[in-house]
Amino acid sequence: MNSAGEHGARIAVIGGGISGLAAAHRLVELSRATGRVLDVHLLEGSRRLGGVIATERSGDFLIESGPDSFLSEKPAALQLCERLGLTERLVGTREEFRRTYVVHRGRLHALPDGFLLMAPTRLWPLATSGLFSWSGKLRMALDLVLPRGIRLPDESLAQFVTRRLGREALERVAQPLVGGIYTADPQRLSLAATMPRFLEMERTQRSVILAMWRQRRRAAAADGSGARWSLFLSFDTGLQCLVDRLAAALPEGVVRLGQPVRALRRGGDAIDAPPADAARWQTDAGTAYDAVIVATPAHAAAALLADTDPTLAAELGAIAYASSAIVTLAYRREDIPYPLDGFGFVVPHREGRALLAGTFSSLKYPGRAPRDHVLVRAFVGGALRPELAALDDASVLARVRHELAELLGVQVAPQLTRIARWPASMPQYDVGHLERVRRITARAAAHPGLHLAGNAYGGVGIPDCIRSGELAADEVMRALR
Repeated sequence: MNSAGEHGARIAVIGGGISGLAAAHRLVELSRATGRVLDVHLLEGSRRLGGVIATERSGDFLIESGPDSFLSEKPAALQLCERLGLTERLVGTREEFRRTYVVHRGRLHALPDGFLLMAPTRLWPLATSGLFSWSGKLRMALDLVLPRGIRLPDESLAQFVTRRLGREALERVAQPLVGGIYTADPQRLSLAATMPRFLEMERTQRSVILAMWRQRRRAAAADGSGARWSLFLSFDTGLQCLVDRLAAALPEGVVRLGQPVRALRRGGDAIDAPPADAARWQTDAGTAYDAVIVATPAHAAAALLADTDPTLAAELGAIAYASSAIVTLAYRREDIPYPLDGFGFVVPHREGRALLAGTFSSLKYPGRAPRDHVLVRAFVGGALRPELAALDDASVLARVRHELAELLGVQVAPQLTRIARWPASMPQYDVGHLERVRRITARAAAHPGLHLAGNAYGGVGIPDCIRSGELAADEVMRALR
């Protein structure tokens, strides 16, 4: 970065979530690699970094208030960990508990072995499963002989799964599993924006089941050749480890907490703006920047740009968001009658329950609870049950405890509880999302020095957010050159 007396291009990164942190860190890396002096300001309105990533240590319990893992198959997060020297801190899932349950008629049923997201890849576990009726099983098998569907510009997850695999596959597996990822309504969720590989499977191999069977065989061969990482990864001290290491890697003066930005405009629009600021961006505080990376939720970005470009702001504001709450509870293992032997369970919407899903964190990752205790994370809200995320703490806790009692048989009060609320935090990739993002990208490109990053555009996971922030930083450097 710049030494005393040097003044380089001034760059603002607005938003201190993982996307903004990745963008600021990448700018610092590129500055050092190229010798180009930059004055980077990471502006965060709150008093903490990390956005929805937040880890708490309470005695021997490790509590994640937001996400608890990231995918290893998307490289951006792992590559960043390597550059930060964090790979020795990574922990994978405990393979002996690698099982997922689905609630059906008030009972937990194991997801058939070989079922990947929405389709079976092994027929015998499907045939012997009590999760589906025989007509549902036969309807899924019909995918093996169905022709390719008509190519559409976009279609919903519900439309795709129903036409390829039938309604039971949608209602009992695809909806709750995908709902756990996107907290979304499958009738509105864009398949092209969220899981384009399934469209590609149909296009190139016709049958989704056959395509996933072949993919499973390739994955098994890769595991046999010594794959280093499990599919889901975290850190020995929780995901906050990544946030803290990113913040520590930034030079002094880059991070500026408690500095909300409420508006952005071109410098020339400011009253009595100096000529040198005419082509720059100004915040409502009056600070001028040569470039800005807006790494906030789309609705916040819309508010920032409402005066500068109402059309762009309208497109950003049209991206819907869902709210959710995460309830963490700690129990003694002996107080849960159910034989816990999996990562957790998902709850189909058709079950009419408050819970979206439950995760047994202390089975999924080591070091989350004492050996004789269990740490449970319960999820409520989402696009299909938004009213539940708005309930007061006592009501949310009561609903969660009641349903855990019904499903797991636990009757005692938890030894620890935490409730984390995330209002309007999960963007909804509705049908037509990719086309909207294209319009947003084109409109933003018409404003030199303006760059967008975050989970609203090209993926909601931690690796997607890191990649988004780093790509924005790369664009800034290309424009400066």
